[in-house]
Amino acid sequence: MKRRKFLQFGALGSTALTLPLISYPKTASDDRTLINIGLEEITIATLQEGMQAGTYTAHSITSAYLARIKAIDQQGTSLKAVIEINPDALTIADQMDEERKAGNTRGPLHGIPVMIKDNIDTADKMQTTAGSLALVGSRVQQDAFIVTQLRAAGAVLLGKTNLSEWANFRSERSSSGWSGRGGQTRNPYVLDRNPCGSSAGSGVAVAASLCTVAIGTETNGSIVCPSSVNGIVGIKPTVGLMSRSGIIPISHSQDTAGPMARTVTDAALLLGVMAGADPRDTVTQESEGKRYSDYTQFLDKNGLKGKRIGIGRNFFGFHEKVDQLMEEAISTMKTEGAVLIELDSVMPGEELDDASYQVLLYEFKDDLNKYLAGLGPDAPGHTLQDLIAFNKAHAKEEMPYFEQEIFIKAVAKGDLNTPEYQQALQKVHEVSRTKGIDKVIAAHQLDAIMAPTSGPAWPTDLINGDHFGGGSSSPAAMAGYPNITVPAGDVYGLPVGISFFAGAYAEPILISIAYAYEQATQHRRAPEYLEKVKL
Repeated sequence: MKRRKFLQFGALGSTALTLPLISYPKTASDDRTLINIGLEEITIATLQEGMQAGTYTAHSITSAYLARIKAIDQQGTSLKAVIEINPDALTIADQMDEERKAGNTRGPLHGIPVMIKDNIDTADKMQTTAGSLALVGSRVQQDAFIVTQLRAAGAVLLGKTNLSEWANFRSERSSSGWSGRGGQTRNPYVLDRNPCGSSAGSGVAVAASLCTVAIGTETNGSIVCPSSVNGIVGIKPTVGLMSRSGIIPISHSQDTAGPMARTVTDAALLLGVMAGADPRDTVTQESEGKRYSDYTQFLDKNGLKGKRIGIGRNFFGFHEKVDQLMEEAISTMKTEGAVLIELDSVMPGEELDDASYQVLLYEFKDDLNKYLAGLGPDAPGHTLQDLIAFNKAHAKEEMPYFEQEIFIKAVAKGDLNTPEYQQALQKVHEVSRTKGIDKVIAAHQLDAIMAPTSGPAWPTDLINGDHFGGGSSSPAAMAGYPNITVPAGDVYGLPVGISFFAGAYAEPILISIAYAYEQATQHRRAPEYLEKVKL
């Protein structure tokens, strides 16, 4: 999103808080064994082992997360990562426990609590608002396809995460992680720092262990940036690998949901559950024969050996300490057997500044109007123009810090048959694919391209908006290609990620590379909830 610096970025005295293990006594509604669950950094595999052994239950795990959310997110540090708790979470957990008792487990997500970004439809007691007061009270008619997949896999829908309102596509001076409904999400590493990107709440919820895994969405940077600055793993899949039906849109040529987790293993597991063909999203038909229901088969500690990886040097240089982390990563990859190739440029980005923004404006108007038209009669508005009017009427609540310039620019655009849109879309795809990633990979026979995902988190600034330092999300985002970010270390205690991206449906090889790098470095660490950066 070329909000103010959308394309430049490519995205979108202190005290540590320590939390003890949480105990849950038997009650009339929970006669299970008394347990202590230490949720911090726990993985899907560990939880499954505990449930299989009878040490944990889905109910006790879900209860533990709910208590942790209350202690950290709603009270304590007040992270504001969770915008709504699912009132049926414990009921779902009980159902999963009953099925397990009967000898039926649906798979690795059975009984696992998952958070979902608040722009993804759930046809239940929760709302889907994109963080906007304009959609409070409206109800959707059916689950998003990926939610249907999660339910079928036995996931416990724990709640919804806060986000940058309208996925950071309302104002050119917005603050990532702020919404009229949810307020400002805070970075758990240093609380006055920004969580980045529209999937801010999902990134913070995972980093702070408020859930096991979470779902985010990305148009450009909104999965990988919050994953990077919150010290977690994020996968932005190929557009078409998973359905967008039932997700409040920005751009059908770039939007995708994706997993956010503390490990590559958990992210890969979640990716396989979410992927699938959906008649409501015809682009998913392109993934036939190219997708997998189990991406964990590509986890390989030796996954870097022999891999040819291009160094995206044009994404370096915005911060010397980030460059230092990248040089250390390059050294590690060489030690692990990878072949590193210097690249002059990945994509001539200067050609795309205006073209990409125009594509997003046109598609946002068309796609969002179609989504809003499908809402029930209780929705406050059914067009983008209605939203503009609502925000004006509720300016004190909806626009206390920044306006809606992007809405106004988008509503003035024509339809998708407009030559300006058609030419801009062709240019974006040609430069990002044919003259960009595809060309570079073919010329150097690469398996992937690496670059810093983002800089360290900046101080949240509601008055002036975001201060992006640098990043590398644009090529893969504009091309609709996959991108994985993994923790690569920190700058003054602020996490920084490394990205690996490649051509369409290259998720298997990227997961292999990312996993090998993760296992060789083990940079992920839990947040300390500091008030200020330690210099």
